[in-house]
Amino acid sequence: MNDKHHASAAARNTVPILDVLGAILPETGRALEIASGTGQHAAAFAGAFPGIGWQPSDRDAAARNSIAAWVVESGLGNLLPPVDIDVMNAGWPDTVAGELDLIVCINMIHISPWEACEGLMDGAGKLLREGGLLYLYGPYKRDGGHTAPSNAAFDESLRGRNPAWGIRDMGDVEAAAGGRGMALENTVAMPANNFSVIFRKGL
Repeated sequence: MNDKHHASAAARNTVPILDVLGAILPETGRALEIASGTGQHAAAFAGAFPGIGWQPSDRDAAARNSIAAWVVESGLGNLLPPVDIDVMNAGWPDTVAGELDLIVCINMIHISPWEACEGLMDGAGKLLREGGLLYLYGPYKRDGGHTAPSNAAFDESLRGRNPAWGIRDMGDVEAAAGGRGMALENTVAMPANNFSVIFRKGL
């Protein structure tokens, strides 16, 4: 049985995300990816940035198996085996040793309760070094409104599946980050009505 999974959405957005990360990442450092999913992104990002030690994670065992398969196939020395992290567990930052230069979280906060976003922010505030970056990707509301009719429909479908899910307002996410010592540095409009949202600690 092949544990390695492939997501078409991850295949589509990998290159646009790489373009953004390439403009903001240091030459060397440590990165933690939250909710790595299939592991496609982790393999691509570690391959593109050989000076960055890339730690994938996911709370789902099947996802971790897929990530592990991508890690083995990649053969990359800077791509670590996946770890079990659930940001809704208040103690999750204690499982990460040392400071981080980057935390990446792609397409998570709209398919999880708001408490997951708060848990992510808590950990980022504790684990990022001064000047470190938190990179988020996904769909967002702006000033309380959706940025496209397709996002409104997507939001409705998410809330139909779980009332605690839904597309978040960028202002609420910015406020959550600000309360943990991180300031919004940039937003980048991405394909398919998504955004890259970049926060920096200590500004």
